[in-house]
Amino acid sequence: MKIVRIGAGAAGPLPSADVVGAKAANLAQMAALGLPVPSAFVLPVSLCAAIVRGDADARQKLRAGLAEGIAFLEQATGRTLGDRRRPLLVSVRSGAARSMPGMLDTVLDVGCTASAVRGLIRSTGNPRFAWDCRRRFLESFCTVVLGVPPGVLDAPRASVLAGEGARCVEELDGEALERLARAYVEALDDDGNPIPAEPVAQLEAAAQAVYGSWMGERARTYRQLEHLEHLQGTAVTVQAMVFGNRGLTSGSGVAFSRDPSTGAAVPVIDVLFEAQGEDVVSGSRSPQTEDALMRVVPEAGRQLRDVLVTLERAFRDVQDVEFTIEDGRLWMLQTRSAKRTPRAALRIAIDLVRGGLIAPAEGVARLAGLDPASLVERRLTGVGTPLTTGTGASAGVAVGRVAFSSQSAQRYADGHEPVILVRPDTSTSDVAGFSVSAGIVTAVGGRTAHAALVARQMGKPCVAGCRDLVVDVDRGCALVGETVLREGDWLSVDGGAGRVFTGRGSVEVDRLDEELATVAGWQVEAEAPV
Repeated sequence: MKIVRIGAGAAGPLPSADVVGAKAANLAQMAALGLPVPSAFVLPVSLCAAIVRGDADARQKLRAGLAEGIAFLEQATGRTLGDRRRPLLVSVRSGAARSMPGMLDTVLDVGCTASAVRGLIRSTGNPRFAWDCRRRFLESFCTVVLGVPPGVLDAPRASVLAGEGARCVEELDGEALERLARAYVEALDDDGNPIPAEPVAQLEAAAQAVYGSWMGERARTYRQLEHLEHLQGTAVTVQAMVFGNRGLTSGSGVAFSRDPSTGAAVPVIDVLFEAQGEDVVSGSRSPQTEDALMRVVPEAGRQLRDVLVTLERAFRDVQDVEFTIEDGRLWMLQTRSAKRTPRAALRIAIDLVRGGLIAPAEGVARLAGLDPASLVERRLTGVGTPLTTGTGASAGVAVGRVAFSSQSAQRYADGHEPVILVRPDTSTSDVAGFSVSAGIVTAVGGRTAHAALVARQMGKPCVAGCRDLVVDVDRGCALVGETVLREGDWLSVDGGAGRVFTGRGSVEVDRLDEELATVAGWQVEAEAPV
């Protein structure tokens, strides 16, 4: 088995997405374009099925590939896995030949042993950063690799937060994070799920878990919904960590080269400072916008805008990228063609043809799979004053009955009732609920979370980050000020404007005659005899 190297010291032709997955193939192309990409190596898709089966020979190939790849990363970075002075930490990421946003697993900060924490403190002089990496590793490894129920870590986390008078982990200082990490380890030991002390053992377990996520419930559901059953598995990319949680001029984010909700030719950038990438894409926190990025790290913000232009031209399509800023320095972690609403797909295709990036025939081909009924402009009428507002994460409008879980949404859908799924945050585990809902509303999260991407791909209006919305899933209700929403109540959603209304509004439809006429002209041109 051959690993594929990406970054400094890599050589040879660009790898195929069928071999290393789309994520790694695009990562290699970004590196070839001279963009700032952390060094990485890839274990191929071909190993996935055998690892999932538990094949002993495949596990030996996995160990050999990891050993070879880590030697490459250590040479490329000048750091050593588990070192007490200059430790190397890595991310272990999935990647199929077709993008499956948020449906497969990732483990971050692998190699963050107790010794590595001391090394991070020595090399950075920042104990809070070091213990935050340890805390993040333990949470990620516990969930993805060990499969430990979340409740095992809830008690130690609640105890430390209460002792510090803090509302969330992000408010804890270095000393409190150290106590939290030690409490996590004790809780896992007591539960019979000790964390491997050796970084190589951590890495092997993480790689096997990421391969194994191919058969997870949400991944299988997504492949069924998107007709991707033909895919053969996922690759595993192991990449040197860059740290968005390192300080005030560090952060992680997601950006689109154009608005994937409306198709407007303006970049869409979301960022969280002092955060790692999973904080942004998980939808568990509401990010800030490009204005904040330009205010805090303007040089990195300007560079990111330039990178978005470069990538759109290179890939000839709207790009969805993940990035990290470490101490003001920009790093690119991923790019892929952006999921978009049907309305945005129409506008984007027209703009790319007019801009000379694609031919008219390709524009027709890109729109061929869309339902003509979806290529319209819908407006809400008769809705009055908004109940709450948030971020328009996916354009469009919808009217339906409130459901607070995927199971409830399915029950309403089985009764042929339209559904608005209302959640505390967006999670890709809700993909089955998305598929039967007319619209989605969340209390936290943003337009660049993985779940918002899936909503756009499915053409579902989504309003995220409604800050005054409090959702109590267990009691089956939600509160906005003094207004109580209960399951079955009617709700109207405007995903473009980011507005949510009580009651059953009316939906009016306008055809996009000018845009559709443009595409019809391309079709006539393509069919004309030469």
